[in-house]
Amino acid sequence: MRTFARLSRAIESDGNRALRVASDARAVRQSMFDYYLRTRDASVREQLVFEHLALVRQIAYRFAKRTHPLEDLVQVGTIGLINALDRFDPERGCEFSTYAVPTIVGEIKRYFRDKSWAMRVPRPLKDLSLTVGRAIDEMTVELGRPVTHREVAQRLGVDVDDILEAQEIGRAYALHSLDAHVAGAGGGAGKTVGEFSGTEDAEIAGLLDRSCLRTACIDLDRRERMIIYLKFFRNLSQREIGRRLGCTQMHVSRLQQRAIEKIRRAWTAS
Repeated sequence: MRTFARLSRAIESDGNRALRVASDARAVRQSMFDYYLRTRDASVREQLVFEHLALVRQIAYRFAKRTHPLEDLVQVGTIGLINALDRFDPERGCEFSTYAVPTIVGEIKRYFRDKSWAMRVPRPLKDLSLTVGRAIDEMTVELGRPVTHREVAQRLGVDVDDILEAQEIGRAYALHSLDAHVAGAGGGAGKTVGEFSGTEDAEIAGLLDRSCLRTACIDLDRRERMIIYLKFFRNLSQREIGRRLGCTQMHVSRLQQRAIEKIRRAWTAS
């Protein structure tokens, strides 16, 4: 019994000592807040930030994802902590931690909203995309079946086109690499996304030039067109062209020069 009594007194003494230490720490922190509010001393603010970093890290753990390193979230949360320090008013009668938590959480959520999208998307479209996603999930549970775009549009009071655009925008949240493999028929890794994508047509760059050239060749007579075709599309020499047309090389040269001048004038005029 005596041993139990001694233990009880020791525990009570330690508890009272801990309460006194906590009370002293709270008083020191409160005096630091009061001094900072009067002076806006940067060194005091730095000390207060350091004192509450554990709170920031605890909140950041709640939002930690593989795509967002924890340290990045801690940095963002620290910005919210600093904003809370600058706006905190102890005369409102609440603890600083109670006031700071919503500010820190809001800063981290804003980071997810603005920085985690793979593409830059206007904020109203981001918000609409998230709203549409939540509405589809809720209505699917309520109705017990897949919902249509028109039903979602009626629920949210927007046009069907806005619903379609919001769903397209939602795909920009996380883009897939062209080197990512698509699952094959047997469940193994198949081709990459890039192999399913179309390639740029090598002839597309010359499409406009060919169209302009076709227009410029309208003023050429039949023989001039034949010479231009054989020379620049079939790569035949003037001697070979003259043999095919039954005229001399010199005559082919004059006709070719005249045809080129006609094309140049028509091209310049267009």
